[in-house]
Amino acid sequence: MTGLPRDETWSDDERLAHQRARLGEMLREVLATNPFYRAKLGARVSLDELAALPFTMKSELSADQAEHPPYGTNLTYPLERYVRLHQTSGTTGAPLRILDTAESWRWWADIWQRVYRAAGVGAGDRVFFAFSFGPFIGFWSAFAGAESLGALCISGGAQTSVERIASLVATEATVLLCTPTYALRLSEVARAEGIDLPASSLRISIHAGEPGASIPATRERIESAFGLTAFDHTGGTEVGPTGFSCAARDGVHLVESEFVVEVIDANGTSHEEGEGELVLTNLGRWGSPVIRYRTGDRVQAVRGPCACGRTLVKLAGGILGRADDMVTVRGVNVFPSAIEGIVRRFTEVDEFRIELYQDRGMAALRCLIDARADAASGLGARVADAIHRDVGIRCEVILAAPGSLPRFEAKARRFARSEK
Repeated sequence: MTGLPRDETWSDDERLAHQRARLGEMLREVLATNPFYRAKLGARVSLDELAALPFTMKSELSADQAEHPPYGTNLTYPLERYVRLHQTSGTTGAPLRILDTAESWRWWADIWQRVYRAAGVGAGDRVFFAFSFGPFIGFWSAFAGAESLGALCISGGAQTSVERIASLVATEATVLLCTPTYALRLSEVARAEGIDLPASSLRISIHAGEPGASIPATRERIESAFGLTAFDHTGGTEVGPTGFSCAARDGVHLVESEFVVEVIDANGTSHEEGEGELVLTNLGRWGSPVIRYRTGDRVQAVRGPCACGRTLVKLAGGILGRADDMVTVRGVNVFPSAIEGIVRRFTEVDEFRIELYQDRGMAALRCLIDARADAASGLGARVADAIHRDVGIRCEVILAAPGSLPRFEAKARRFARSEK
């Protein structure tokens, strides 16, 4: 692929030299005035010392915010300098408030332009944002990035799913942004309304908030339903917009000009690649930085040139799952995303839920599937057989009444722990 930014094709030496200089510059400013990191890190500023620095945990930031309400002490500048407030979704605890300066918000928007260009989105596109525009970061920064790109931005906030489908078609939107789960929900609504989505102007979708767009079966379901090409994006309120899938669509590249990427193993040892928990240090968000932040995401990081021409580290298969969502059933480690990758292959299934429970003192899984009314008989047995064949565990599969399982607009919550 030609025309790539130089910092997406760096050698390792070029990358490390840039990160060393950028981190040193950031830390000199942060450690001068940021109470949270002054107390945590002292005066150490070298990339060579980064692996010796303590990790930053979300629980620390939450505790700091509770002790110093409403915004905590992870603020490098006076409050008057900040222009944006967003908060985490609350899926792993109480929502955490995060502030951005004007400079940090431009940093978000600039990275999103990389996401768009990797997906083939340009100034001539009409981008539809199917999310609520509430305090959760969602696609707020994607909206800012699309504006900077020169694309037409179409808000889908405060609309029902039926209204969003009608607006997508009426505005001749060419790009859709939403969670993978909500894309499938929109396709379900369109089917009920008799709307032919592949006949619309949509050609690209970009998804975030869940691993789904990097799960082949889920991605193929979205692409088939809409008649488009789907891409993945990773990021978080605490860290910023971290990565994107390229034309190869076999993983997610992380933007290493803006993040120092580490993967830590079960012993907490840091590596530049391999499987483990993703740890990030953002380099361009000086107002509310995170340094060696444990994301809680399980990844398989791979280095080396990609077919797209980039040398950025790639998370093979995207985010594999939350580290604390991994369960061990009969000696087999299982992520909910692995079950999703199987269930989504069955086109009769509209929604599903996974439950972990105890059976005679041992962990067991059950999967509830919400299937179409016209689903062929024996669907539950076929799904159970596929899970056993591909994952190697027995999983009870139960058919729920059509339309009975919850539908989600933002992050789906399909995994639950049950007492029985």
